[in-house]
Order: sequence, then C-alpha cells, then structure tokens
Amino acid sequence: MDRLCKASRTAQIVVVSRHEDFGFDPSSFGPGWELRRVQQMRDVERVVRASPPSAGVIDLQDEYSDAELGQLELALQHLHVTWVAITCDAMLADERVRRLIRDYCVDYVRTPFSVQELIYTLKHAHGMASLHGARPQETTASRGTMIGECAAMRAMFRSLAKVAHNEAPVFISGESGTGKELAAQAIHDASSRRKGPFIAINCGAIPSHLVQSELFGYEKGAFTGANQRKIGWIEQAQGGTLFLDEIGDLPLESQVALLRFLQQGTITRLGGHQSIPLNLRIISATHVDLVAAQGDGRFRSDLFHRLCVLTLSIPPLRERGEDILQLANAVLAEHGHEAHRRIRGFSACATQAMMQYAWPGNVRELINRVRRAIVMTDNRKITAEDLQLHGGAELPRKTLDAIREEAEREAIRNVMASHGFHVVPAARELNVSRVTLYRLMHKHNIRVESQPAAGE
Repeated sequence: MDRLCKASRTAQIVVVSRHEDFGFDPSSFGPGWELRRVQQMRDVERVVRASPPSAGVIDLQDEYSDAELGQLELALQHLHVTWVAITCDAMLADERVRRLIRDYCVDYVRTPFSVQELIYTLKHAHGMASLHGARPQETTASRGTMIGECAAMRAMFRSLAKVAHNEAPVFISGESGTGKELAAQAIHDASSRRKGPFIAINCGAIPSHLVQSELFGYEKGAFTGANQRKIGWIEQAQGGTLFLDEIGDLPLESQVALLRFLQQGTITRLGGHQSIPLNLRIISATHVDLVAAQGDGRFRSDLFHRLCVLTLSIPPLRERGEDILQLANAVLAEHGHEAHRRIRGFSACATQAMMQYAWPGNVRELINRVRRAIVMTDNRKITAEDLQLHGGAELPRKTLDAIREEAEREAIRNVMASHGFHVVPAARELNVSRVTLYRLMHKHNIRVESQPAAGE
C-alpha cells in the first residue's frame, strides 16, 4: 500500500487496485483528501478495518481467483466504507463480479470513463460512508453497539444497512438476549430519521389493561385518574422510530388499534375525538413464534404482514464462534476498572469454557457473567470458575461424531452466509455438487429462505 499524499484526514479514499492509478492524482479531489492504495487482496481486510469512514474504489477489470474474491468480499462488508467499482463489459459477464457489485457497491463505472465522473461518484460515496460514523468495532458490547466478525454477523450487518435506508416496517427475530434492541437502534442511527427520537418499549412489560393508554395516550378525564393529558409512546416517536419489543405479547385489542394506525397513519388518544397524523417508522421484535401464534389465534395475520415487510435475523451467540471471545474482551475492557486489582484477560480454561458453553441467555448472559467475574475474581486472569462455567452439567463432553457434525454445520452456514445464501457459488467453494449441498443443508436444517438478509 502506497501513501499518495499527506493531506489531513478530512476525507479518505481506499483504492484497491493492482494498477498504479486510474488517471487521477490526489490533487484532483481538492484539499483535505487522502488516498490509500492496497495492491494485495490479502491486505484489504486489515486496511479497511483500521480506516475511518471512507469511500472505496475496487478495481474489477482483472480476473481474480476465488480465494482473492473471498478475501475481498470480507472487506467489502464493513459498513463504514462505501464502495464504487471500476469494471469493464468483459468482467460484467462474470456472475461473481456482478454479485459483488450488486451486493456491496453503491455505484460503478465502466471503462473508458472520465476522471471527473469517478471523482463525483467517489465524493458521493464518501458522504454516504460518513453517515455511519464510527465503526461498530470501536464501541463496546455493553453500551453497545453490535460487535461481530463471524460470517452470520457480517451478513446481518449488510442486511441492516439495506433496511436502514428504507422506510418500510422492520421485524427483527432472534432469541432473547441476542441484541434485538441494539439492532433496532443501529437501524435508526443509520436511517434518515436518526435526528428524530428513538422510542423503545417492551410490550410484554406493560400490564394488559394499560397498553392502550401507554401506546396511544389519553385526554384529561378519559377515565378515573386521568387528571391531565398524556402523550402516548407512538406519538412521542413522531419523526423518528418506535421499537416495539416483544410484539407477540400485545393483547388482541391493542393489535387492532396498532393495525389501524399502520393503515391510516393517524391515532386518536383515549377519550379524544381528534385524529392525529403521525410520521414515524415501526420496528418490532419478539422471541415468540408469530406463525404459531397466528395459528392459535393469539396474533392477527393482517398485523403480522404489516409489520414484517422487511426482516432481520440476529444469530444466537452459540453460533457466532470467536465473536464470543471478542465480546468478552470488550466487556472486560469497559468494566475492568470495577475490579479490586488489575485483570490481565482470560485464562485458557475460561476461553475454552466460553467457546464450549451453549449460552442460552446469549449476549446478555455473557455480559452478566463477565461483569460478575470482574468483581468477584481474586486472580490475575479470569478463570472458568470465576465465570461459573465449570462442572459437568454446564460443560457436557461432546462425542467425536457430535464435534464433526457441529463443524460441518458451521462450515456450511459460514460459506452460505459469505455468498449471500446463493447455493451455486457456495457449492463451488465447498467443492461439492449442488445436490450434495442441498442434502447437507437439509441434514443440518439450513434453509435458503431462513437467510438473515432482508431483501436479498
């Protein structure tokens, strides 16, 4: 990688190219721009991870091996870099190249092109990248914003970026403790509504007889004890985003009122007669199986289809591999000052225990266990015992067959996620036929329609 200028870091462009340049020099962009060139595919991930919000140029005029394209695809998934491709008609005939451009780039130019056209496109891309602000990896787990490097999380981050730039309702699925509210907050922060309020409520935590008044508000005198007007949660989210967690616990009466709001865009406070127009976005989530709830008559089908226009799936922690250790270290870095002596990390037994444990409480459980260990440990390094991850009941021994099955399932999930759940390129990378891959997917209950990407 060559540094082409010494301008301040006001704006940065990452250039991924085997060629010397594309016919422009740093001064073409004006003052305050820095260009960083990457010539080897294996270096792209490292450079992109360390960069501030940037525009990126990918040179897709040459043939790349599958391994090089895989390395490039990992780097392209970082949300704080917005990519523009340079390609030609011959390369656009390659499905792999078309998919990279379609899934990861905001725009592309074909050769021959004018330098001014490319500069204009890159400045636009840099403006889009700046909307993301700091990289997710720079924040901590417990304040959190979402941390993750595994293939499933990368696919989820990519889907999150797509749904953030749309106004349709979003439904987030995932087990309890996976971080559904963090995902909703990230969607809000990356959307055009980020300057508006983000209102999060847990529908399951509101007594059923208060749901209507809490959501829609009420006028003075609407019922006994209504001594003054109350603005409901929906109205408070005007101009921003309303996150309805545990939507599956919403009473049927309130479901009808919420459906009417989604259809008409207006609400009426309890005891009031005035229709109040509102402009806000709804994001909902639940751990309840809403399909089964519809069958049982506990959730309205028409409301389900209104809420689930776009979907986002958060993977459970047990399927996220070394993300577990990354999250644990992030919690330790943030809360290490709470210890009565300096802690120097996790012991080997703690690392092994965390990787083997099933984490039924997901990220929330990990945060709680690590914080408790920070306070209670008398060791220089946190042990498995400090984490209370010891004993046969919590760490059952796995058979060799079980280990093989788990490794095979994880390998297939990772490869499928890295290819956007497209079977043909995934089968090619795994060096199996499509028929064999379909058989293995059926064996491990991996379904194309259950991919975590919305709209892919």
